[in-house]
Amino acid sequence: MAISFGAQAQISDGEVRIGVLTDMSGPYSVFGGKGSVVATNLAIEDCLKAECKGMKIKVLSADHLNKADIAASKAREWLDVEKVDAFADLTNSAAAISVQKLMREKGAVGLFNGAATSRLTNDECAPNSFHWMFDTYSASAGAAAALTRAGGKSWYFITVDYAFGQSLEKDAAEQVKANSGNVVGAVKHPLNASDFSSFLLQAQASKADVIGLANSTQDAINAIKGAREFGLGKNQKLAALLFNITDVHALGLPLAQGLIFSEGFYWNHDEQTKEFAGRFEKIHKAKPNSVHAGVYSSVLHYLKSVAAAKTDEANAVSAKMRELPIKDAVMRNASIRPDGRVIHDMYLVEVKKPEESKGAWDYYNLKATIPADKAFQPLAQSLCPLVKK
Repeated sequence: MAISFGAQAQISDGEVRIGVLTDMSGPYSVFGGKGSVVATNLAIEDCLKAECKGMKIKVLSADHLNKADIAASKAREWLDVEKVDAFADLTNSAAAISVQKLMREKGAVGLFNGAATSRLTNDECAPNSFHWMFDTYSASAGAAAALTRAGGKSWYFITVDYAFGQSLEKDAAEQVKANSGNVVGAVKHPLNASDFSSFLLQAQASKADVIGLANSTQDAINAIKGAREFGLGKNQKLAALLFNITDVHALGLPLAQGLIFSEGFYWNHDEQTKEFAGRFEKIHKAKPNSVHAGVYSSVLHYLKSVAAAKTDEANAVSAKMRELPIKDAVMRNASIRPDGRVIHDMYLVEVKKPEESKGAWDYYNLKATIPADKAFQPLAQSLCPLVKK
């Protein structure tokens, strides 16, 4: 037997199978991609030393090309043929929603990290799915609220035209209005756009106090580069609503300096995060971003729960995941709500000026810690049918 849990062990096919479904080659490949596979393997390595000792674990990975139909097709193959027990990462909100529907039908555990849409724990929620690191609400709860309170009362959004961008704009706009601001307009752009000139000119003409970028990774990087070329940022504040450290690294401090956004993880936060980041960097040759940290945390907690439940049956493992405390190197004050939302401390950060940085990856000044119970959508507002009203 590969599993040393005794006679009560009920591990299907003798091993636990985890599928990392992500963008391996497109605009979100640095966001999740191969780094998410590295993070998954680090979680497995850590669990095998402790709770998972004696367990046989297999990792599969695939590129969904940021297409919902390809993601669903690969997920169906993994569920029907490979008998995958859990899915990790699932970067791209449209892909994530399409896979979530299948997992609900077929009984597998979803560990969402790179997908940001808050719909995953609202109208699309499922009893065996967990949204781990951030979402569009937590992204906007920090930066949009803080910038509006600081005087940025009028906003114009440049939004990527699919589920993620629509959700991010909606959640950010609600934060703006809740803090006595208003939205004067918005324009949508396709995923992986290279030229933002027309979108930026429309935003500039709006004379809004803040130009909110409701996109991420390469789209956000291209938009910021264009904005700097147009001189935006002098009279209008630029808000990258969902940015992370690998984006800052790609953009460079001269262009990224002064950006304010919310983060769920920073490698330089404390000794535990530094140790995890060092292990990750040794393999991946880059520091982990919040997606990678979330993949590590979610996979580790999932595996601990399989060990505690002595089975990989989705309902039993999901119940154990809600029961066990989340303890690892990357999450602080974390817990799982009935809607599947994992709440934890978030951080409002500002990108350092080049002269402030002490070296590569030393990029953030911590502006504030947003407590777990304030960083995410209030449970009372959740549209998830699993939440008792």
